[in-house]
Amino acid sequence: MEVLLAQPRGFCAGVDRAIEIVERALAQFGAPIYVRHEIVHNKFVVDDLRRKGAVFIQELDDVPAGQTLVFSAHGVSREVRREAEARGLNIFDATCPLVTKVHVEVAKMRREGCEVIMVGHDGHPEVEGTMGQADEGMHLVETADDVAHLRISDPERVAYVTQTTLSVDDAATVTAALRARFPHIREPKKADICYATQNRQDAVKFMAPQCDLVLVVGSPASSNSNRLREVGEKMGTEARMIDNASELDPAWLVGKKRIGVTAGASAPELLVNELIEVLKAHGVKTVRCLEGVEEHVHFPLPRGLGGKSADQS
Repeated sequence: MEVLLAQPRGFCAGVDRAIEIVERALAQFGAPIYVRHEIVHNKFVVDDLRRKGAVFIQELDDVPAGQTLVFSAHGVSREVRREAEARGLNIFDATCPLVTKVHVEVAKMRREGCEVIMVGHDGHPEVEGTMGQADEGMHLVETADDVAHLRISDPERVAYVTQTTLSVDDAATVTAALRARFPHIREPKKADICYATQNRQDAVKFMAPQCDLVLVVGSPASSNSNRLREVGEKMGTEARMIDNASELDPAWLVGKKRIGVTAGASAPELLVNELIEVLKAHGVKTVRCLEGVEEHVHFPLPRGLGGKSADQS
């Protein structure tokens, strides 16, 4: 058996930044550091930070007065931000800058009198945060079928944004339905689906046809990891998502000659390396990294965490 490694895979700049914010806050202010929601959707990362002193909470009431709070990479609503500030908490915002870009778009579209349609998955923290950037005039759709049931006050004054971690192809289907129903709909100046999501999906599209099985390292709550598995399946290849190497079922490998491996944007490379070692124990002889996009994106850290922050490039 041979393993093909997708390029790129694993951590993106937004995830790197979010984890570094929590680790720097722990080093600077000491434990506990409170984090609203999982900082990123990966069990290994969350458990590691929890051992270091991070406390993950759902409600701001769980944060004692005067403590340090970090907003997760997925972003928060204006209401959550106002409440945290009103309580006098020491706040560091780990929202991915590409999610913040969508928040800024929503605010601008609403100021200009447009109702805003968000394409995304109901219940996802990023969607909740983005929908919460306006008190009214927001609508959520997940599928092209949802578009037909939208009730918009003025079809001439409508705009859309998307969740950053959607399937590129699925999002294109929904936005095409939006343009068909609302010919004058305003679009984001630059696509909202992030560079890392796009690159990792493209890498799977390139890799999957060469494989008998695609393994995606990622946690169940990770939207972008789930999309990678779906992309592999749509390419006609058996695809499975696992949190770590312990979830690998040897039965999946029977009769397989070439196995593709990738990882979601919130999954550390350590987990990929552990999976490769387990695959070698099951008969893999060679591991080959495929050609792909080299990412050189860095986002600056919030002020107040010490050290020099990287420039965005």
